[in-house]
Amino acid sequence: MVADGTRCEAPRMKSRFFSLLVIGAAQLLSSAVLSRADGPADNVPDQVRPVPPQGIEVSAEVTGKLRKGLAELNRIIEALAGQKQHADLIAAYLPDVEICHRAVRDALKHREFYRPAEIAWAPELLEIGRQRAAQLKQGKTPWTKQTGHVIRAYRSRIDGSAQPYGLQIPANYDFDNSEPVRLDFWFHGRGEKLSEVAFLRQRALGQGSKIKPKNAIVLHPYGRYSNANKFAGEVDLFEALAHAGRDYRIDDDRVFVRGFSMGGAACWQFAVHFSGRWAGVQPGAGFSETPDFLRTFQGETLSPTWWEKKLWRWYDATHWAVNLSNTVAIAYSGEIDRQKQAADMMEAAASEAGLRLVHLIGPKTAHALHPDTLAEIESRLGNIAEIGRQRVPRTVRFVTYTLRYNRMHWVRVDRMTRHWEAASVEATWERPNHVAVKTQGVEAFSLVFPAGECPLDPVAVPQVSIDGSTLKTPKVWTDRSWEVGFHKNDKGNWELSESTTTAPAQLAKRHFLQGPIDDAFMDSFLMVSPSGKALHDKVGAWSAAEMEHAITHWRRQFRGDARVKADTEITDEDIANHNLVLWGDPGSNTILKRIADQLPIRWEADKIVVGGKSFSAADHALVLIYPNPLNPDRYVVLNSGFTYREYDYLNNARQTPKLPDWAVIDLKTAVTSRHPGGIPVAGFFGEKWELISPAENN
Repeated sequence: MVADGTRCEAPRMKSRFFSLLVIGAAQLLSSAVLSRADGPADNVPDQVRPVPPQGIEVSAEVTGKLRKGLAELNRIIEALAGQKQHADLIAAYLPDVEICHRAVRDALKHREFYRPAEIAWAPELLEIGRQRAAQLKQGKTPWTKQTGHVIRAYRSRIDGSAQPYGLQIPANYDFDNSEPVRLDFWFHGRGEKLSEVAFLRQRALGQGSKIKPKNAIVLHPYGRYSNANKFAGEVDLFEALAHAGRDYRIDDDRVFVRGFSMGGAACWQFAVHFSGRWAGVQPGAGFSETPDFLRTFQGETLSPTWWEKKLWRWYDATHWAVNLSNTVAIAYSGEIDRQKQAADMMEAAASEAGLRLVHLIGPKTAHALHPDTLAEIESRLGNIAEIGRQRVPRTVRFVTYTLRYNRMHWVRVDRMTRHWEAASVEATWERPNHVAVKTQGVEAFSLVFPAGECPLDPVAVPQVSIDGSTLKTPKVWTDRSWEVGFHKNDKGNWELSESTTTAPAQLAKRHFLQGPIDDAFMDSFLMVSPSGKALHDKVGAWSAAEMEHAITHWRRQFRGDARVKADTEITDEDIANHNLVLWGDPGSNTILKRIADQLPIRWEADKIVVGGKSFSAADHALVLIYPNPLNPDRYVVLNSGFTYREYDYLNNARQTPKLPDWAVIDLKTAVTSRHPGGIPVAGFFGEKWELISPAENN
């Protein structure tokens, strides 16, 4: 059923009684399946089950064989990494070998084999690694010319790990033809047992491939495990796409994002944050926001802090629904699926934004894709693919809550009035030389047209009307490029900006440097351990435990190995290339000691001073994100990894930031599955990274 009431029907049941029986059985099955993963027991913070769970035992004999195979492949990888001949090729494709080793190594080391079939397949995966290594040594990569199901991996800039993805390459794909082809992303559902071995096995065998669009490549992101492609899982999509683009001709105007269940949730966030990037978006089931989903689906009683509630806006797609006007969207739900709630919420949010969301319904279907409705979806997407993405729409409507997502088509927001409050731009180009712009919550923005894309007359002087004021701007270049910026002056009036590309002279929140703490773990980061003695033993012990927790849980939840160096080993290159995560206090960590007096919160030997409040340094610690005073283009983070914890692993809708830009941690309160201790005070920095009052924060 779509928004206008039409329905994609399956064949009618012969009996109403039989229909009701099928519906009832489906509901019971759906409830049973969902309750095992998301039942009431998962609402008890003091009784949190482990995610990922412990796997099955591997016999001593098989363990010995796998260890021998791992050692052999590791020696081959080390030799290959040091080889000078074909060095550039090896650097690009070594992750395709490394992932075969890392997947088996981690599954064996951390007991993450969950099925006998995975154990049986592990030697085959190691053999794939050996074969690829032998071919790569000769400067060859034949697996990049295979059709069908292909397992691949890229080198992540976040932590340097090899991260897997899978491809479906059409049988008729012509590797010698220059014509680019359509690509569909397919985001997988929740899988607490989806180790790298399990994922690679699925992709190698083509298991769970729910879509087969005609003459299109399908890219299956691993998404850094089970996080609905949020945080590092979000970056995973773009890194996998860039890596695949080396070997396959991908049509940028025919890229679709699609997914079901947790994958549907992933699709919603990519749909609203990057709407202008896609030819179309097709989410199914999943969740589209946090609070209503947890109340209705999980039956959870919510009591968020004010900053948690504000940070829900990062991934709550309902707040960003107007951005769907910049792409083509088709939602799907099963008629009797409890997770139909997600698309219902988006349908209401889209309506409020003035949009009619197409919502196809699988009749009498629980948590599954109905084949007839799927066929209808494929037909519609096929028609959309014939047209392709609209590169330069006449009107752009864009809302954002953070400068992490600062661009939609030819509109870029450069400064906001206040982060986590709506900043919106509606811009329309009117031939031959006029652009009309309306803004709210925006302090600076740019209109950006790459070469060949500006529709304005290159002879006429463009005029831009902004909130009622009209400004004349420089002409369009003869290559049909045009970039012009605007900002509000001290009187609140719009005026032309001298440059749209240079960083502001003063410290300011900007794209990729806007916080909160979790943002630091979406780019290259380096954990910096302290080498000295802490000012207070209690703080030193807490920081050491939290560092170990952060390193351990980065591997468990984001499936990589965090880079770690001692403070005395940090180089200028490290400062230039990484967000530095400093553990300890100004007494124990030499890097922290160097910058302590340049932070807006003072951490002294006896107290932590936040504005007019002081907290005893003997039993309090500081958690913070801030532009690194040693390199303001990178972050420094104090005493924190990603901020959600064990309780939040149990439901993907809980995986939201739990701390803002800074917080004081009370160590008299024990660490729990939800918090690193007590939090007497926390907040966001202002738009110039200044400490602001509680009233301004709220």
